Amino acid sequence: MIISRTPFRISFFGGGTDFPEWFTKNNGAVLSTSIDKYCYISCRKLPPFFDYKYRIVWSKIELENKRSNIQHPSVREVLKFLKDNNSYEISHNADLPARSGLGSSSSFTVGLLNALYANKGLITENSKLADEAIHIERNMNKEHVGYQDQVIAAYGGFNKIIFNKNSTYSVQPLVLPKYRLNEFQNNLMLFFTGFSRFSSDISKKHIDNISKNDLVLEKIHDLVDEAIKLLQGNKSLDSFGSILHETWTLKKTLSNSITNSEIDKIYLKGLKNGALGGKILGAGGGGFILFYVPKILQEKVRAALKNLIYVPFQFENSGSKVVLYQPGGLY
Repeated sequence: MIISRTPFRISFFGGGTDFPEWFTKNNGAVLSTSIDKYCYISCRKLPPFFDYKYRIVWSKIELENKRSNIQHPSVREVLKFLKDNNSYEISHNADLPARSGLGSSSSFTVGLLNALYANKGLITENSKLADEAIHIERNMNKEHVGYQDQVIAAYGGFNKIIFNKNSTYSVQPLVLPKYRLNEFQNNLMLFFTGFSRFSSDISKKHIDNISKNDLVLEKIHDLVDEAIKLLQGNKSLDSFGSILHETWTLKKTLSNSITNSEIDKIYLKGLKNGALGGKILGAGGGGFILFYVPKILQEKVRAALKNLIYVPFQFENSGSKVVLYQPGGLY
């Protein structure tokens, strides 16, 4: 039995510039962190006593004999990519819901790769997990996704990730004094809006509009370094809320699917009760919303948004890892 644990992520700035349709011509960068909320994949070789070859447990339970009949796209394509013909039982659990803006689908793909490699007794480098997950999601599953989610899931940590014109990337950990990092984390609030969406559908509209949004994406890219300069300086962190508000204002112009009247109401209510800025995470359209709120005003914001689920979190640094490894028995 193998169990992999892969973190979800929060992307603060630069989202949209991590698509190759943009960064191969203009360069890209994001400021993001993995958080202590995880996707768990358990995997074991299936004993030869069943009348099926695969048992896949997610929001459905699939019992299949042919790999090509597996409905879960990541499971099907990862097994195809690895040319793995073993019989498997694969089960998915998670701390937070899917399709909610925290990179859950990429965490699944990275975590499944990690688990299947571990099942063969292999320890896999972060870069390999990220690169293969990008290939599987974009080229095999034909999903309209950027590169940041796979990289964050594989590496973990609070990082600036730079995407280069030659399609390479570099991960630069952001180092802050412990007291400043703690203050920063303590001023962030995460809420679930209550509705989910398929990010790939929204991202396709973003990709289609990239050529029309050059100036907006350049500004979104510039805000990455502006935020890092603030965090690594000694000025009040409250300006982070203003920069977050600015990136949300810019992001909304990329596509008419990013926000809606319900999201706008939530956001305005947060601002009215003490938040200094915020944004919908991921592609938009629903999922989780992040606010920057000074500690003294957080109870007021929680009361105003009492109909939403509040999710406390902390940054994490581990990335995808195997947390349980028990060598297989007779089979």
